[in-house]
Amino acid sequence: MSLRRLLLVPLLLVSLATAAFAAARPAVFNVLDYGAVPDGKTKNTAAIAKAIAACAEVGGGTVLFPAGKYLTGAVMPESNQTLHLEAGAELLYSGDPADSPIVASRWECTNVFTHASLIYADGKHNIAITGRGTLNGQGWNWWWRSNSRGRKSPPGEDAAANQAAWRKIYERIEAGEKLVAADFAQAAKFLRPSLIGLYNCKNVLVADVTLFKSPMWMLHPVYCDDVVVRGVRFVSADPEGQHSAEGEGPNGDGIDVDSCRNVRISDCFFNTSDDCIVIKSGRDNDGLRTNRPTEFVTITNCVMYQGHGAVVIGSETSGGIRNITASNCVSVGTDCGIRIKSMRGRGGVLENFRFDNWVIEDAKKQAFEINTRYNPSPEAPFSKTTPVFKNFSYSNITVKNAAQIAKIVGLPEKAIGELRFSDINATGKIGFLVDLAEDLELHQVRLAATSGSPLVIENSANVVLDDVSPRAAKTETAAVTVTNSSELVLRNSRAAAGTGTFLSVAGAKSTGLVLSANDLSRAKTDVASAADVPASAVIRK
Repeated sequence: MSLRRLLLVPLLLVSLATAAFAAARPAVFNVLDYGAVPDGKTKNTAAIAKAIAACAEVGGGTVLFPAGKYLTGAVMPESNQTLHLEAGAELLYSGDPADSPIVASRWECTNVFTHASLIYADGKHNIAITGRGTLNGQGWNWWWRSNSRGRKSPPGEDAAANQAAWRKIYERIEAGEKLVAADFAQAAKFLRPSLIGLYNCKNVLVADVTLFKSPMWMLHPVYCDDVVVRGVRFVSADPEGQHSAEGEGPNGDGIDVDSCRNVRISDCFFNTSDDCIVIKSGRDNDGLRTNRPTEFVTITNCVMYQGHGAVVIGSETSGGIRNITASNCVSVGTDCGIRIKSMRGRGGVLENFRFDNWVIEDAKKQAFEINTRYNPSPEAPFSKTTPVFKNFSYSNITVKNAAQIAKIVGLPEKAIGELRFSDINATGKIGFLVDLAEDLELHQVRLAATSGSPLVIENSANVVLDDVSPRAAKTETAAVTVTNSSELVLRNSRAAAGTGTFLSVAGAKSTGLVLSANDLSRAKTDVASAADVPASAVIRK
């Protein structure tokens, strides 16, 4: 035999052995083969864990849930695993704390130990949750633990004591104490788990499943990198009357992105009892110490119903949030459309946000809210605990029938900066109100408000109003009201026929107001200045 053929023999044997191993290696691990009983009554926690362990032994694969109802505690996938729920498969969270060990997480953006989620992963990579099945948190089994909605504790349990234990733990966390899981033995009963909890994971996919009735937030990635959420239905409200006796639980957010990087959310549907998509980065002293930002998040092609806010950023902002885009979204009946909020004490820099191609209909509060006074607090000087908002852009947005079109509120020690609105067509009961902003631009903005001035600007500076016009005439209030604001340019704007006053100016601090290339001829009065306005405040060009 030639030398060449002798060398080929070992290679052939290796190839045959590899092929034989690959043929023997199962690619799919069916939970039924490991003792799972999909009757909705039998506890399957141990059987599912066996399937996950078998999958891990060969380096990864798919753990399969055929159609049926699987009652279970926490399911904990390993790296390189896909949990696949076939159409008709439903995981039912047992609500038994004994089925869900106490693990590391965050609760409302504070570092804690709490009971593991229905699906929980810590430090894993290359994991996926896919399929047309449902993750049912059966949240009513947990809601009483937060003493919410008037639910009474079962015999032998004391929800009020659980809550008191959490308050004491929270004070210790804020003071900087290093705590361990054992410290949370009672407090964890109050800290309801999310439906899916991902902690310090990389390369995660959640696709096509339905998430229903979580004890807490529905999907909560914390300290994660490279997360894709695609085609998921988030249902924590009860539009179809399912489980109506249990009603809706507290904190039924859809997705809460918490100090994560490189997150993509697309093609999802939300019908929630709280916010739909939320972006956060830590709370107060604990969040400032952790100092982990959320950054590089894209949201697109989503539909939101009912939730408190369609896309909400904050109020837990202590680690900073930057480089966020949300496009091609529709919200109907949410309290707010796009909401950005924080407060004194939270700190964090929020910057570089873009919102494009939206329809916001029937917002029950505001279509747009940008607010660094989310909760009342005593006045304070600027410090690291002062939230900083800057460089936000909103474009190509239709707002219909909002209770209020926009509420933009900054702090005396730090105004909201670098805001740009372009191609906005909006109607609402109350108009577009701005207080304490600087470097604000409105381009091609059409506003109609049934109450008060459609556009009100107070205590602001460096404002450009370019082609900004009311959609309908108002005789009793001015189309634009400016108070104690400086360096404002109004240009290329028109008054609607029948307008009483187009621009009303008040306040001794109102200076440098320039009017250029406007057609205000159809207004009875183009500019009305109050007695306290300096004579040189308004400059016509």
